[in-house]
This record gives sequence, structure tokens and C-alpha cells, in this order.
Amino acid sequence: MSALFTSIKLRSLELANRIVVSPMCQYSADNGAANDWHFTHINTLALSGTAMFCIEATHVEPIGRITPGCLGLWDDATEAALKPILASVRKHSKAAVAMQLAHAGRKGSSHRPWDGGQQIQLEQGGWEAVAPSAVPQKEGEVPPRPLDPAGLARIRDAFVDAAQRANRLGIDALELHGAHGYLLHQFLSPLANHRTDEYGGTLANRMRFPLEVFDAVRAVFPADKPVGVRVSATDWVDGGWDLAQTIAFAQELKRRGVDWIDVSSGGVSPLQKIQLGPGYQVPFAQAVKEATGIPTIAVGLITEAQQAEEIVASGKADMVALARGMLYDPRWGWHAAAALGGQVAAPPQYWRSQPSSQKELFGRTTFGGR
Repeated sequence: MSALFTSIKLRSLELANRIVVSPMCQYSADNGAANDWHFTHINTLALSGTAMFCIEATHVEPIGRITPGCLGLWDDATEAALKPILASVRKHSKAAVAMQLAHAGRKGSSHRPWDGGQQIQLEQGGWEAVAPSAVPQKEGEVPPRPLDPAGLARIRDAFVDAAQRANRLGIDALELHGAHGYLLHQFLSPLANHRTDEYGGTLANRMRFPLEVFDAVRAVFPADKPVGVRVSATDWVDGGWDLAQTIAFAQELKRRGVDWIDVSSGGVSPLQKIQLGPGYQVPFAQAVKEATGIPTIAVGLITEAQQAEEIVASGKADMVALARGMLYDPRWGWHAAAALGGQVAAPPQYWRSQPSSQKELFGRTTFGGR
């Protein structure tokens, strides 16, 4: 039996296989609100054969967006915009739906990637970004405003409010974004966090705010629903956040009941030197899993079915998450099941598509009709 197509249970959420659609920013929202693009994008990938689809980084306050086009969940309008999309997914797909809650911190007020991705100046419609310290993402940018106690409380409360809204929407699981140089990662990394108070300096202090956010979200999200965290295992810069600190952070999260660690890397500094290659981040997921026993999700240049199968079968990670590979092949899960002898759920409108050599792909051998 294919390891990739065995089930896994996270609290009360049982996933039929170990494949996740990774959260992918679409930079296409209207003042934070999802629209017809998100309807198409989410419904398409909810039919990919994966067990769980994770909605893109969903920002908890307007100044927490990366770009003006980023998705948000901070008021009734942004909440309402997601309702018809989720209703359609539930009608046609058996995939679980997770949501990644995020705050961009100093990486906020940026142009969309296809518009250059550079910082938007205030006079051009940008906003003042916030961060642990007045340290810009890169040289020449306007420094962010350091967060004071009131700002920390506001953001913590915003995560709580977004988690409650996500639960009202029927979201099955949450993932906190503590990676890729965004706010929670900024607190963790000594490259971005130069504070001298209880939120900076030592590892315990740098972990304090991300752990407070996790505790606050976990306290309000139903106990039977899982909450995971995405981390950057290394900054790929000397003197930055590294694997040993990631493991220490994961151990603290384990004590607080985290349900998975989604292990990525990089994003906090333009000086990073990443050693790219197929599955280049898998060893980080394996190290976290072996050191903590927490279920891990492996990401990063995972593109082939046999590659994903080996990662799970060998115990390097418990799940795999694909992003670009899913955009290129929105039926990746179907094709992986065909290659590995697994089965996927598909709507009956598509049952007749299975090749004659894959009559068990959908768990169906016949298709009635005239």
C-alpha cells in the first residue's frame, strides 16, 4: 500500500491521504476580501485529490498585508466574502479546508510580485509597517515602526478575532505563519529582532510573542480542531535563525499542543544563500520530527509522486505540501494516486475521466448512463 495514500488523524480531523495544497498568496483580493479569482482558484485545487487545501496567508489586520491585494479576515466584509467560496467547496469536494493566519510585519506595504514587489512609499498609497525593531527588510527601505505593548496586544487580539471568524466559516484547521520573514518569524530571528525588552535578546525572549499568539489562538479555536505552525528552519544567513533554534521552538509548541510543524526556510533577509535542489527542505522536516515527535509537513521542490512517497514512507515527514506543482498540475493528487496505486475522491461528473488502466482510481469501476 502506498504510504502517501494512507490516512492521518489530527485531533478529530481525519485526512484520507498525506498530501496538502500549500497556502499560496494570490495577491488578488479587494481590500482584503476574496473575490471571483479566489472562487476559481480554491474550488479548482479543492478537486486536486489532496486531503487538505490550505487557504493562502490570510492577514489579521489591514497593515499586516504584504500587498494591497493580499487576503484578509479582520471584519464582517472579509468574513462574508469567503462564505460562498467555502459553501461551493463543501458542496463539491471532500477535502478538508485549512487557513493560514498571517501578519507581514516589516514586509508589508509592498507591490505585488508582478509589479516588482518593492516597498510602496506612503505618498504612493503605502502604509507604515510594524515590526519587532526599526530594522528594514533591506537597505534603503523606510524602517518599520517598533511595536509597543499596545501594538503587541492589538496584533495578538487580531489573531484571536481572525481565528474565531475562521471557525464561524467552518474552517477545519488553522496554520500560523511563523516563516518566510513575516512578523512572527521577525520576532524569532536575531537578524530582525534587536529588542532589549522581554521580547528580544535571548532565545526564550524572541520566542515569547509567537508563543503568546499561538496560545491565544489555541484557546479560542475549538479543541477538536488542529492548529499547526509554519516555520523557517533556517535564515540561510550566518548569525540568524537556525535549525537548533527551530527545534527548541517546536518543543515549546509541543508543550502547548501544536498539531503539526510545516517546515520551510528563508525569507527574513535578502542576504540568504539557499542551496536549492529537489526536496532541499525535507532534511529540516526530518530533523524536527526526529527531535520532537511532532507530525511534520515537508515542502520545497517536491514535484514527483515517487519523491513524495519516499518522503512519507521513510518517515522523513508525515505529510507533504505542494504549491507550484499544484498550480502547474491541478490534478496532481489524481496522477500521484494513479502512479502509486492509491485512490482519490472525485465528483461524479468526473468519474468517466479515469483511464481504463486505472479503474480503481476513484473507487469506482463503472459509470452508468445512456
